[in-house]
Amino acid sequence: MSLADLLRRRAADSAFAARPYLRFEDERASFAETHARAARWANFLLAVRDPARPFHVGLLLENRPEFVYAELGAAMAGAVVAGLNPTRRGSHLAADVTLADCQLVVTESRFAPLVEEAALAASVRVVDVDRDGALIAAQPATDPEAAVAPDDLFLLVFTSGTTGAPKAVMRGHGRLVLMAEGAAALLTQATPEDVVYCAMPLFHSNAQVLALGMSLASGCGLALARRFSKTRFLDDVRRHGATLFNYVGSPLAYVMDTPPRPDDADNPLRLAYGNEGPRRYLDAFARRFGCRVLDSYGASECGVSFTRQDGDPPGSLGRAGGGVAILNERGEECATALLDEHGRLLNPDEAIGEIVNTGGVGLFEGYYKDPEATAARQRGGRYHTGDLGYRDAQGYVYFAGRDVDWLRVDGENFLARPVETILERHPEVLLAAVYAVPDAEAGDRVMAALALCQGARFDGAAFARWLDAQPDCSPKWRPTFVRIVPELQRSETNKVQKRALQREGFVRTRPGDTLLWRPRGETAYRPFTADDLAALSRRFERAGNAARLEI
Repeated sequence: MSLADLLRRRAADSAFAARPYLRFEDERASFAETHARAARWANFLLAVRDPARPFHVGLLLENRPEFVYAELGAAMAGAVVAGLNPTRRGSHLAADVTLADCQLVVTESRFAPLVEEAALAASVRVVDVDRDGALIAAQPATDPEAAVAPDDLFLLVFTSGTTGAPKAVMRGHGRLVLMAEGAAALLTQATPEDVVYCAMPLFHSNAQVLALGMSLASGCGLALARRFSKTRFLDDVRRHGATLFNYVGSPLAYVMDTPPRPDDADNPLRLAYGNEGPRRYLDAFARRFGCRVLDSYGASECGVSFTRQDGDPPGSLGRAGGGVAILNERGEECATALLDEHGRLLNPDEAIGEIVNTGGVGLFEGYYKDPEATAARQRGGRYHTGDLGYRDAQGYVYFAGRDVDWLRVDGENFLARPVETILERHPEVLLAAVYAVPDAEAGDRVMAALALCQGARFDGAAFARWLDAQPDCSPKWRPTFVRIVPELQRSETNKVQKRALQREGFVRTRPGDTLLWRPRGETAYRPFTADDLAALSRRFERAGNAARLEI
């Protein structure tokens, strides 16, 4: 089946055809209306396509109904859809369009400057839904029913780019439907009475599978928000009667940073589900809004699966599917994790390794036009996630970070995540991102970018005293540099862009940031000045490491 088949099934069923499906601001569209509008898009795409080129359509849109109609129309027409990230600019956006072989790019007027900057009109046909809407609406609403096979390519989903240049993950019709039906039946247990609130970008796997696909598979409603907003979240949930909320990254933390109200739990939400939510906020969000939170492991490639159950240890991903192992650099199974009574890992050097699916490559179908990256992921017939984890004696797996999260300070290797967990205990810290910056002589120094709670002010002396008093914070874990930011740099998919922070280091900051440091032997964090940078630069030069300042 395809997503178009799921929609066809709902539109042809008298029990579903007239039911409200797509909700956006004050708009409503039933399953039958959604099918008709998607069919018009299908006929439009077929009419304007160039048969000599790959039938690939790029969608450069916010979350709005036209994204859904155009995508489902492409499925009806047998086209391939590439979700384009509107935070990409110029040559980077052009490179994505070129890699995906797009002959058409569907966009909206507000992104016209992006199209011009990337010079897309020179190589593709640009369709502006705000300008060309009447042309599309004039197309016939008859479904062309183009034949597609389960293994035919349908989606190109770009990776977030948090661990390198984005790659286009291939997703066929059949596996996309398989994942959507699995999410509906096993993860959300959604029924036609549910409504999923989708504020995560539709160009990403999370929203494609856990919102759009899941809603069609279960027959539930789909409510779109143009983009995530912490201040509009609860009002939108109530407005649309949303019972489900898919997320990725930090949205729960930002919602929790809004002032609590006595009636917060008076809402229809029953489940928030996603991956990489900050542990500190999972239970707090559930209590405040009267719902369950199910946080698991997720990646665009879908090469590894985990099953979480109620009662699993806090912070765990659940138990891994068959064949999933934690392997060290020699390809050997890592030691069992030893945890103290607070769940802290006692043997990280022996227990942490790469999460690998030794039984196969899961649902990973490869990277488009990138055989080398595909081969690296599935070398030896195994799926290598590139992500780090550890497994306890009961078989529960915990996510430990990615390669960018490794630091080496004074000969000790450790991960950023435990340090972030400690920093986020501070009552005025909303979110922390910890990463390595170079030491003048050798190895790394710890740097932390901190986003503070609303109204908080950073006191360098008080923060140093608090940090020194944390019993589980090794002296080597204490940040040398602290960067106070209005908001952590995040990708469009709400993942913190650590590589960008790491590249900027303590040499470059952004407007609105405050950079402080705590030199060796000092008891407080103080502003990092131009004189400090000059003195530190001389240390790098004396050590023969001047080039390390440019990471």
